[in-house]
Amino acid sequence: MIRSILQGIAESPRFQQGELYGDNILQIAEDKFSQVNDVTKVDGLFIVDEDNIMTTHIVSEGNRSFVNIDMSFRNYISETRDTLQPVFSEGFTGIDGTFRIALTVPIINSDSGEYIGIVGVTIPTEPFFSLYGNIHDINSQFLVIYDKKGTLLAVGADESLLGLNFFEDVVQTFINHNQILTNLTQNLLKGISGSAIYDYGRGERITTNYPVFINDKTPYFIQIVTPTGTIYSEINNVLFGEKLQMFTLIGGTVAAITTLIMFLIKWNIVLDNQVKKRTKELRESNRQLTLSNQEIAQANEELKVHDKLQREFINVASHEIKTPIQAILTFSQLLQKYPERQTEFTPAISRNSLRLQRLSNDILDVAKIESRSLKLNKEIFDLNQVISNIIEDHKSIILKKNNKVKLLFYPSKEILLVEADKERIVGVISNLLSNAIKFSKEGEIFVSTEMKDNNNNNNNFHALVTVKDTGEGIDPEILPKIFSKFITKSFEGLGLGLYISKNIVEAHGGKIWAENNNKNGNHGAIFYFTLPLINNVKSSNNSIDK
Repeated sequence: MIRSILQGIAESPRFQQGELYGDNILQIAEDKFSQVNDVTKVDGLFIVDEDNIMTTHIVSEGNRSFVNIDMSFRNYISETRDTLQPVFSEGFTGIDGTFRIALTVPIINSDSGEYIGIVGVTIPTEPFFSLYGNIHDINSQFLVIYDKKGTLLAVGADESLLGLNFFEDVVQTFINHNQILTNLTQNLLKGISGSAIYDYGRGERITTNYPVFINDKTPYFIQIVTPTGTIYSEINNVLFGEKLQMFTLIGGTVAAITTLIMFLIKWNIVLDNQVKKRTKELRESNRQLTLSNQEIAQANEELKVHDKLQREFINVASHEIKTPIQAILTFSQLLQKYPERQTEFTPAISRNSLRLQRLSNDILDVAKIESRSLKLNKEIFDLNQVISNIIEDHKSIILKKNNKVKLLFYPSKEILLVEADKERIVGVISNLLSNAIKFSKEGEIFVSTEMKDNNNNNNNFHALVTVKDTGEGIDPEILPKIFSKFITKSFEGLGLGLYISKNIVEAHGGKIWAENNNKNGNHGAIFYFTLPLINNVKSSNNSIDK
């Protein structure tokens, strides 16, 4: 709209005849200045002649007007004259200290093609870019705007950063030199769209890149920044919303799942774009490096398999989430109709809410693992003591289910001190125990721990945890892929537990594997995993009671 107004000025009869100053020109400029301000706030409209001298300058109240000055020191003036095209300038600071951009349009005689001068406006950046979204409240989704040099034109995180280059030490210090955000911004300034999850010390966020194309040029670049806490909090509100009114529970559930599905769809779009980008790079490499057809075919097949897995992940997750949602909706409606049966319906709502929580947590963990943003909150603890507590909890579960299964624990004689994320290690052990209980209707489940040295190095030890059951064992066809996504599914989950467990153990520097217990007429499955120890001296007098 602003460019159209400026174009109209440049094509008006007086300007076409080379009349760039005087009372008539001043009146036109004042009228157009008012018209532009109806669209957005601008603080100056100026006219420059063919010698780069400002002949007319209309400014807003409180600003200084300048005429008869040489404007060739401004890059956008010389660029407009050289290209004879409209120009959206880089950010610059005016004499009054206000940070601005400029929009200029050349004045060219339509008959002769003669260059006559330039008409343009100067625009304060923050009021202008705030028209397109939030740039101040960093606790909700907000915009960050750059020019093509990486100068910050709008930044909500800290107004003192306005006008600084993203790669300057001040800005890098502010983001704690976060490499994920730096790489994302470098790609953005190259015109590459994308997204990433990161945390530079002010809360986890997901940021998406968008170059702004104007006449096949990219003068500005936008990042849409969303605190992931706003997504996760909606899910948590639903999961623990049983104490709220039933309508709030239903509405919150639908909103949270919609947000989650949108998050997954967006993630799939990003992956799809990466697949397309990789395919294009392979084709270009084929022309440049004369790669064999066999190598290209193999790479494309791998990309198709990866794309298929991502679509399967979204489809399966969407399908599994529908079941607890439908149950919550059904029992909520029954509770409204029969409030006197609250004690009958409320446990079902609670049970399905917890199931929905588990499904959501698994999906979010997979998203973090595959975006390489999984964080570990490490602390030092005794692995034997933690496993002993988990064993007691699962004994209670077995009693409630009336399973004919004995759960036995044989701890090492040594204290096994590890530095790890306690909550996630508890999740790994609980997952292995839950699977053992599920597939062992009767018999015994043995859990043991040992201290092992690495390659007979007496100064470097690890803990070996073993979970052995007497169930039906693992199908030989599934065993090699047991730690992949969706290999097994049940009414209790998505088949992601072992996949998540493997990534958590490996993130701690350990290993996890499984085998069938087929020796000496035995049957069942055995799972093992290791964790590095921080106690490198053995103790022979410490153990946990069985």
